[in-house]
Amino acid sequence: MSDLNTGSTLTPNQQRMATENIKSLVFRYSIPTIIGMLVNALYNVVDRFWVGQMPDVGEAALTGLGLAMPVMTIVFAFAQLVGTGSSANISITLGRKDMEAAEGILGNTLSLSVIVAVCITILGLIFMEPLLSLTGGSDATIPYSISYLRIILSGCIFQIISFCMNSPIRGLGDPKRFASTQLLGGVLNMILDPVFIFVFDMGIQGAALATILSQFISACWVLSYYFSPKAELKLKRIHLKPRLKWTKSIFSIGFSMFLMQLSGSLILLLANWSLKKYGDIELGNGDVAVGAFTIISSVHTLFFMPVLGFNQGAQPIIGYNYGAGNYSRMKEAYKWHLIYSTIVTMTGFCAIQLFAPYLAAFFNDSQRLVDVASFGMRIFLCGLPVMGIQAASTNFFLAIGRPRISIMLNLLRQVFLMISFYLLLPLIFGLKGIWMAAPCSDIIATAVTLYFIVREIRRLGV
Repeated sequence: MSDLNTGSTLTPNQQRMATENIKSLVFRYSIPTIIGMLVNALYNVVDRFWVGQMPDVGEAALTGLGLAMPVMTIVFAFAQLVGTGSSANISITLGRKDMEAAEGILGNTLSLSVIVAVCITILGLIFMEPLLSLTGGSDATIPYSISYLRIILSGCIFQIISFCMNSPIRGLGDPKRFASTQLLGGVLNMILDPVFIFVFDMGIQGAALATILSQFISACWVLSYYFSPKAELKLKRIHLKPRLKWTKSIFSIGFSMFLMQLSGSLILLLANWSLKKYGDIELGNGDVAVGAFTIISSVHTLFFMPVLGFNQGAQPIIGYNYGAGNYSRMKEAYKWHLIYSTIVTMTGFCAIQLFAPYLAAFFNDSQRLVDVASFGMRIFLCGLPVMGIQAASTNFFLAIGRPRISIMLNLLRQVFLMISFYLLLPLIFGLKGIWMAAPCSDIIATAVTLYFIVREIRRLGV
């Protein structure tokens, strides 16, 4: 292991992960990623903002966009399956200095992303309307969902390739290039959204088209990296043919994030159905409750995305040092990941409790919608302070190639707890019970996660 510490045979990125101060390294690797992910998060947030400003139909169109979110979450789940699995595997193989294996994983990542995208497009267009019928949307809102999703699903290959091929760049320890891909697509989407929606008068279809065009350019940009002289790994034709060895390796680690996203889609379907039901009872219009939830999820995305940025920044450092057998540096990276994430979530919690009405009003000026969204937001996101702990810890298990524990922890929160609370709490508290489901799940899941992380650290002897 001595040559690992000297850095004599390491690339500059590998040498940084092996030797530099961990506190500053995690921060420096995360900041470009956080910026990129925040801008990337604006794909959906900006769509919702501009759609909410559409004259006369903004409230109904915004609700329709919210009803489309479960289907979009399924698309992203498959992107996570390939992208997250490839990034973690590449970090570990580089820690073992196995360049051939890393390039094999990279080639298979591209092939798998294309195969997955084609399957999703075909199946998504076939089952889109049956899925939307489960949301409980009304005749006034579902047509907007259909118009938006037809375009998104037809071009989802660009989103999947962009995400899946950008993830290995993060695994290589090059966060700036990783972030540049997200920045490119996010900024383009912000520019194109109002042009297509209002200037070209395309409405919600314009929002979808702007998103797909932005993702197409991002995909071209990220693929160009692997043919540039700066690329540490190259795309080689010999590695494009899917191999069972690499496919299993990618899917075994990526399955945790896939399951989390897929169960998230199920949760969104259940939430929209419950919101429609109890919104009809208490507000006289369930579409208002669904629209409020769309706003809340947008705010949650903005405040939680930096935590995922720290996940992305810390993951290659943790994975590389675990693969190299340097467990003390691995533990140090996790510690600072945990600290930074908790600072972010505490800040977000305070901002939401203080400024919820202003955050809600950013998306739509309907006072009824703002009142429901701000009330629900304060309750739904009051578990935000502990979410940084849970995210950092489940990411740790992925980074060291222990996906089963991560899967179990994600299932606990996303399936067993969230579904149970979504079904039980509204029976007692009505619409308020739906808002209470998330913090109740977060607190219990975090307590269980801490038990497993302490046990794992002791197992590794650090």
